[in-house]
Amino acid sequence: MSSSHDVIVIGGGAIGAACARELASAGRKVLVLEAGGDLGQAWRASGGMLAPQIEAEGGDPLLELGLAARELYPALAEALRDTTGIDIGLWQEGIARVAGTDVEAAELQSKVAWQQQQGHPSDWLESAEVRRRWPWLGPTAGALWAARDGALDPQQLVEALRADAQRLGAVRVTDRAVRLMRDGERVTGVAGETDRYPAGHVVLAAGAWSGLLEGLPRPIPVQPVRGQMAALPWPANIPRAIVYHKDCYLLARGSEALIGSTMEHVGFRPEVTSAGLARIFAATGVLCPGLIRSKVKRSWAGLRPMTPDGLPIIGGDPLIEGLWYATGHGILLAGITGVLMRQLLQDERPAADLSAFAPDRF
Repeated sequence: MSSSHDVIVIGGGAIGAACARELASAGRKVLVLEAGGDLGQAWRASGGMLAPQIEAEGGDPLLELGLAARELYPALAEALRDTTGIDIGLWQEGIARVAGTDVEAAELQSKVAWQQQQGHPSDWLESAEVRRRWPWLGPTAGALWAARDGALDPQQLVEALRADAQRLGAVRVTDRAVRLMRDGERVTGVAGETDRYPAGHVVLAAGAWSGLLEGLPRPIPVQPVRGQMAALPWPANIPRAIVYHKDCYLLARGSEALIGSTMEHVGFRPEVTSAGLARIFAATGVLCPGLIRSKVKRSWAGLRPMTPDGLPIIGGDPLIEGLWYATGHGILLAGITGVLMRQLLQDERPAADLSAFAPDRF
């Protein structure tokens, strides 16, 4: 292929598509290399939760980045709807993280207090208030309530990002990236299974498969973690909601109740298992006893990209000019990662402190 592109994005999922869109909007000539197929991609199995306040602890560098990412989505959703006509299903009506025991309640109350001290909207709901708001839940010891958290439809998000990137001039090619091409300490492109693609910049956004690219200057410790999910009918008489517990979650998307998820280190095996579903149903049965009696409509699995410290890898490689990383994370950070990649490649000051996510920290 002739050198008609100056940036290659490896990976066409949520992260890769967001990077391609932002870079194309800056006038970059972008080529997206997508391995193809529909098996195992994390975004296909994601619940799409935008929930930075649910799990983050005090001092967690992901909290501030996650909050900025969440606040970016309303404007992004409107822009994508205007340019592509696709509604990404964004809604921010709050998420409840329930406590099952007094010990869990104490931990969540401390989290609420810390978040309130930092000026983040967070509330503690006593068990009676949880019962009043969500009478269909099982017994709880209270809940953390994050009023600005929410969710979106990951498949609609990826479709919209891809469509808008194409509108802006990005080209998508189905070919599995095999090897990074270099001339000394400078990127020269990517070799795929069927062709070679020259470019001066490469953005590695291949999710769980990022570490398989040959020719990298350092091992990328991104491992696949299987997450299984299932869909049940959402009861017609219950307002939509998202309820999270340390062992499971359930969320309403359209007429379905999505329940999940497992965290399984099984390599590149995105199949659904009876044991995995049994764990989900058991945990969800405690959270919402009535729901679990419904008939399962479908089940599926995906491979999340996980790093040893649980933090994403975002930024440029200090040894190889033109090599950029955008991997090790999911839907919440997709939109803002695209913005950060555009800023980095345009030599602008990034909108967030990326020191905790540096590629050479391992």
